[in-house]
Amino acid sequence: MNSKFLPRYLQSKLKIALSDTPVVCILGARQCGKTTLAQQFDSQRTYINFDDNAILTAAKQDPTGFIAGLPEKVILDEIQRIPELMPAIKASVDQQRTPGRFLLTGSANLLLLPRVQESLAGRMEVLNLQPLTEQEKHRSQHSFLARLLDRPLTAKIIGEQAGINGVAEAVCRGGYPEANSRNEVRSRQWHTQYLKAIIQRDVKDIANIRDENELLRVTQVLALRTGTLLNISSLSNELDISRATVDKYITVLERLFLVKRLPAWHKNQVKRLVKTPKIHWVDSGLASTLHSVKTSDWFDHKVNFGALLESFVVQQIIAQAGWLEEPPRFSHYRDKDQVEVDLVIEQGRKVWGIEVKKAASIQAKDGLGLYRLAAQYGDQFQGGILFYCGNNCLPLAEKNCFAVPISWLWELPTNY
Repeated sequence: MNSKFLPRYLQSKLKIALSDTPVVCILGARQCGKTTLAQQFDSQRTYINFDDNAILTAAKQDPTGFIAGLPEKVILDEIQRIPELMPAIKASVDQQRTPGRFLLTGSANLLLLPRVQESLAGRMEVLNLQPLTEQEKHRSQHSFLARLLDRPLTAKIIGEQAGINGVAEAVCRGGYPEANSRNEVRSRQWHTQYLKAIIQRDVKDIANIRDENELLRVTQVLALRTGTLLNISSLSNELDISRATVDKYITVLERLFLVKRLPAWHKNQVKRLVKTPKIHWVDSGLASTLHSVKTSDWFDHKVNFGALLESFVVQQIIAQAGWLEEPPRFSHYRDKDQVEVDLVIEQGRKVWGIEVKKAASIQAKDGLGLYRLAAQYGDQFQGGILFYCGNNCLPLAEKNCFAVPISWLWELPTNY
């Protein structure tokens, strides 16, 4: 797969942002394609990379002079390495508020730095680039999430019930373009080297970490816990690391776009809800490598492939949401009866639920969480999806709830 030339569906939002905003910043994990997107969008822009120590030193010594010496329109790559530049960018924009002057990229979440928020409030639009989605890899123009939010689904029987192929490969491959250009063995080696490079280099830009090996241990355990409730006290006891330190490490990994906390859905009048967030790895391929899970483990019942599959689906949906004009809000549902919904989608007063199952067949009990969520929301509940590895879209007992092939996330049937 020549992943370097795959379409990135965030490009349309990038075009709009640059047309009316002086500073646009593309944020996302290292190697997810930010620089390629920026350069392909406008190859005429001058490109400055702050991974170049000579450039970085010059900018640190005289931020104002550095910005003043730049051409009219530039790409400033890996801007998180020099947050001192932000006040100078603000001053320059205030003197010349031309749309699209500065196109920034960052591998750490700049919005968590107070001085950045203060400097560029009202002057900068932030776009989050996710790792490659399966929809982008298949060059499909039809987004499942956009279709779901537009109108209710309908059943679609395409033939005898059967399993679908390619799901395990998609999960283990993940979305980093470089990993997608290699075979599975080489991809896993790339994932390993990638994580080491992040911890040895990028962590220093955003946090003071004394023990890199300790951070790596937390990272490896989190890979085993992807798709589960985040219990920091349990992690602390298991690793013999203070609770505060574990929490700090997780925050660092979040700021580097490696993991994501999915908040718990809540409704004030529902007292039996669990309010603990779930932890998800942003890239299922990286999590699979850390988890020592391979494509060939798909049929091994001793391997918890289901949790990786859940994180994979959650990430595909979140990425598709980033292309929408009005992205919905996401959470997970779980009550004290341990009834859960993997992903709750809210847009305005409308609500949808998504469950993920590894099986190629369904049972009545598989939709219990969706039924519980529907009961909580009444008329606001718009429908539920049980993603599974079968080939037919089948109706469930609850109105507007369906068992849907996971492959519809990237191969939605034509005219559906």
